[in-house]
Amino acid sequence: MKEDSFCIRMKGIDKSFGGKQVLHQIDLSIPFGGIYGLLGPSGCGKTTTVKIMAGILESETGETLILGEPMPNLQMMNKIGYMAQSDALYSNLSGKENLEFFGALYGMDKKSLAARITEVMALVNLDEDMDKVVSAYSGGMKRRLSLAAAILHNPPVLILDEPTVGIDPLLRKSIWEELYRMTKRGITILVTTHVMDEAEKCTHLAMMRGGFLISVGTPAELILRSGTDTLEQAFIHYGMEGNQ
Repeated sequence: MKEDSFCIRMKGIDKSFGGKQVLHQIDLSIPFGGIYGLLGPSGCGKTTTVKIMAGILESETGETLILGEPMPNLQMMNKIGYMAQSDALYSNLSGKENLEFFGALYGMDKKSLAARITEVMALVNLDEDMDKVVSAYSGGMKRRLSLAAAILHNPPVLILDEPTVGIDPLLRKSIWEELYRMTKRGITILVTTHVMDEAEKCTHLAMMRGGFLISVGTPAELILRSGTDTLEQAFIHYGMEGNQ
């Protein structure tokens, strides 16, 4: 396939911290318009991988392209929505004021920003808490506000690091439904998760363990190739293969 057939491309990515290598030759080709999952336990390298994608970290080797542009690249900020694993919010501001700040960073005009804030706060079920100071938010509310900030400027690429941790099951379901609606509008979404039922909702998956990619495919393909019955069993199978 041609290079422009993919929304995100990573080739030969290595990354170390303090002399310890945490990513080993990561190669990923993420197509347009689906939900691509990075599945693996805590500490396997998922967050480091997405930080390199988003241009927050630089790799030691290889290259990362988003929409054909090499990362990191400040000019791409308006085209990427990034939700970190830890909430990057201003606790002394209200939820609405946080979104107004992020909207100004993205260069959104005041009229369209006001309408969009109402829209995204309703989506994450915070419309009644818009004027509440974020320091009074629960952990789950902060996660939802972080998601609202990531999608605020309607970016064509969304990178979400454990987006539904601490969110109740009913709201989690509605958030996933919205993610599917976004893909129908052509938005490409990358989600990190360690939860199997969320991984099953992804259109494509890359399984990670110990800084290595151990298998890539659709959930159905991964199960079929492993000769197992569930995604969890498939993950164990590919992990054992990697240790041989």
